Amino acid sequence: MTHSAHFTQQARQAGFDFYCSVPCSYLTPLLNSILSDPAMKNVAAASEGEAMGIAAGAFLAGRMPVVLMQNSGLGNAVNPLTSLNHVFKIPALLICSWRGCPGHPDEPQHSLMGQITHRLLDTIGIRHAPFPAKDLMVEGALAAARNYIRSSNLPYALIVEPNAIEDEPLRAAPEVRAPSGKVRVLGSPGQPLPSREDVIRAIVKSVPNDSAFIATTGNTGRELFAIEDTERNLYLVGSMGCASAVGLGVALNVARPIVVLDGDGAALMKLGNLSTIGRYAPSNLIHVLLNNGVHDSTGRQPTNAGNVDFCGLARSSGYRSVHECHGLPALQDAVSALNGQVGPHFLHVNTRPGSMSSLPRPTISPPEVGLRFTKYLQAPVAIANATTSVAHI
Repeated sequence: MTHSAHFTQQARQAGFDFYCSVPCSYLTPLLNSILSDPAMKNVAAASEGEAMGIAAGAFLAGRMPVVLMQNSGLGNAVNPLTSLNHVFKIPALLICSWRGCPGHPDEPQHSLMGQITHRLLDTIGIRHAPFPAKDLMVEGALAAARNYIRSSNLPYALIVEPNAIEDEPLRAAPEVRAPSGKVRVLGSPGQPLPSREDVIRAIVKSVPNDSAFIATTGNTGRELFAIEDTERNLYLVGSMGCASAVGLGVALNVARPIVVLDGDGAALMKLGNLSTIGRYAPSNLIHVLLNNGVHDSTGRQPTNAGNVDFCGLARSSGYRSVHECHGLPALQDAVSALNGQVGPHFLHVNTRPGSMSSLPRPTISPPEVGLRFTKYLQAPVAIANATTSVAHI
């Protein structure tokens, strides 16, 4: 069997320096080793799809991420793997358990996934290999992963069979922090609803010049592109619900302000992101939720946002400041109030449905958008704790 401390030491030497995890009993020794080491950068995600988003953000900020998940969780990760990692050419090392593998009786929910794990990875274009069964095999397995990632800019998976990793006790204490933020209501609910375009324009003008923007998929990203196309913008396509996860992965690794332009439908897809952001609490994250109550990009079908208290969720999740903004003046007051304040910040703005006329689509490819965004983030002013650049892997 492989010792987890040996694996993580070799992984660090190979350039893998950021972990994002969702638990699995097969991965318990490795998870325990990572969680017990204060020097190890790890984010515990609420779901596998969120984990892929966080890891993508970390990569864009200069890290080389490792994502741990159960093979049953591959279903949660298929969307970002195919519409975020593949489209933007964002790699990660996946360490995926093989529950339900032949010859090892398991719970019924793992039966089908145990049969199709390798075929599923093949189908979605992810190269994979067995997790090293012995310490002396680790260096070679990581070198193969690194070489493939370097040549393809795509994820690579190591599949963990039962009893592949030596037992390791958990020495980390659980972290509990009571919510400290309060909801600040600005403006009157009777104010006319602004357009999403007007809100985005106001935010672009109001935040510091060295900010970076991550816009959710659909019309939000397209409007940001039309308003101001610069290297500091990341326009997500697909991977709906992952914008705030990507923002978290970026914000944890750079110093400059990170502004996430989210939508109500997208946020509802991955509400667990809020809890992860609140737990790890990056001080430089500004999460703006543009709520028009509909899926604007697909024909204005109503979302379930009408019965959701987003500000209450953000406050209870651990955001340091939460603002309910009614109207553009209220939004501008909220952004001004963030100056010098410790985040993460949450700004909720109701907007009217509809988009700007003749809404264009980005004219540059997603890989080009990601590459220039990475270069912007890795400019000297943006570096916080990230010491490994993409070129080093």
